[in-house]
Amino acid sequence: MRESTPGHWQRFWEEAARHGLDDVYDNDGRLIREIVALGDLAGRRILEVGAGTGRDAVALARAGAEVVTIDYVPGSLRLTCRAARDADVPIAPVCGDGLRMPFADATFDVVFHQGLLEHFRDPLPLLRENVRVLRPGGVLLVDVPQTFHYYTLGKQALIRLNRWFAGWETQFTISRLETLLQTAGTTVIRSYGDWMVPGLWYRALRKLVLRRTGRRLPRNPEPLWPCGPLGRVWRRRFGGTRLSLYTTPTIGCLGRKPGGAR
Repeated sequence: MRESTPGHWQRFWEEAARHGLDDVYDNDGRLIREIVALGDLAGRRILEVGAGTGRDAVALARAGAEVVTIDYVPGSLRLTCRAARDADVPIAPVCGDGLRMPFADATFDVVFHQGLLEHFRDPLPLLRENVRVLRPGGVLLVDVPQTFHYYTLGKQALIRLNRWFAGWETQFTISRLETLLQTAGTTVIRSYGDWMVPGLWYRALRKLVLRRTGRRLPRNPEPLWPCGPLGRVWRRRFGGTRLSLYTTPTIGCLGRKPGGAR
């Protein structure tokens, strides 16, 4: 199976830029919600590893944080710079390797990434490098695909056919993700899951239609399920259980580095 390379991601972000990011969904604000819940962000130093579109970095900069993004492909960093320019907020983009980051120990209050860890056959070196640049008491947030979901079945089939856009990729259970964060040197303080609205099937269909025909289906159609009073009750009750973290397409963990004021 082919590995994910800078070339994969450069092509991905170049294509995203051509479509004006219309076929690239964000993470529904879940990472921002988790980071904002940590407390006042004014003056906090935050690092995003794997810059993506820059949407999260912009939101955090607007909240008063000092945001740095690092990525190893220029296509992503160009999108981040464009997003920062359009929003008129300061963001410091850095081109570099997430496994050997050009930052001193204990530099950041928060380090986070989404859609990154699953591209590493051995995830611990990346996580330990994340923890290295965290200040004592700082928080690491990691957001990844979850194992027990139909998304995983489709993705693994495409990987075996060498048709997956990012080459090789894996996925995690919430238990494994928590264990990895603990092994890397943090104490898990919260875990969460997200079902995504609209769902993955619709997002994939929308991207396919856009690429093949140029037609843009509604970006956020009214969800078929769960909706209405019963659906909302189900999401609230079941979503608050540990079991729900084994059903969502994405999961995340927040781990705190020992030491420092909280």
